[in-house]
Amino acid sequence: MEVTEKDVERIPERNLRVPLNEFVAVWADAERRNAEQAKRGVTDWYAGGVIVTCRWMACAVVRPASGPRRLARPPVSRHDERAREELIEAEYLAAELLDVRRPDLVESRPGWCEAIRATLRWAWRCSGTPPIDVPVRAAG
Repeated sequence: MEVTEKDVERIPERNLRVPLNEFVAVWADAERRNAEQAKRGVTDWYAGGVIVTCRWMACAVVRPASGPRRLARPPVSRHDERAREELIEAEYLAAELLDVRRPDLVESRPGWCEAIRATLRWAWRCSGTPPIDVPVRAAG
């Protein structure tokens, strides 16, 4: 999925604790990397974890290959509620224990749990570095 201007306009400012342009640059670069890997037949679980987390925090509309459009779901709890402050905090806390509660994901989706935690720590808790190093061209 390409991150569009419409996607960016939908992002509630209260859902982010990092600058909007930095968040969008990370999200867009994760989408790009994922698409490049998919063309090679590779599943990039780390990029996928960043993507699903960013999409949910951004209240993005997901456009699946088949089926109706829908709001992105949170990466851990998978409920149907739109991201808002108290739910993002709950998702962050759940993500911190994701690999303990779902050890199967560590093996079946390498990098998935780590990516979700890294994205929420950075974008919500303002802790650590962005989950993906974004080239200067993408951030500017």
